[in-house]
Amino acid sequence: MLVLGIDPGSAVTGYGVVALDGSRLVHIASGAIRTRGEDPLPRRLLTIHDALAVVIARHRPAAVAVEELFVGCHARAALVLGQARGVALLAVAEAGLEVAGYAPRLVKQTVVGYGQAEKGQVAEMVRRLLGLALAPRPTDVTDALALAICHLQHAGVARRLTRGVVQ
Repeated sequence: MLVLGIDPGSAVTGYGVVALDGSRLVHIASGAIRTRGEDPLPRRLLTIHDALAVVIARHRPAAVAVEELFVGCHARAALVLGQARGVALLAVAEAGLEVAGYAPRLVKQTVVGYGQAEKGQVAEMVRRLLGLALAPRPTDVTDALALAICHLQHAGVARRLTRGVVQ
């Protein structure tokens, strides 16, 4: 199963494509979609959408995992982040793909084993799980790969439950 993880952001959107080969996780591709801060928001959103459409067409994932919104104290930042997430979901919907949303705490719990893990801990575990020499940079890419890993773990459990393997 091939999964695309997306960590949406208006300045940097991270993506990571991970495959499951038997019980082994395999890094297929990852990167950061960077927008120009001086561009108006609609232009930046279009950049994110178009770049994700290319990634989806190139890798043809079976499913997509997108980070759920974490709403802190800055309402404007949450609104802009929601718009970036919206164009990511649009690109996924246009491709007719299954999408799952995961809260940051659940991703950390699944990948690291601790829901309040620090960014560095997530990066190191992603590096180890995927057998990479270095942790991916920036952290948006690491987070996207962690989302894909999280989905593969949860989708695998769900498949076993529906088949009656796990009691």
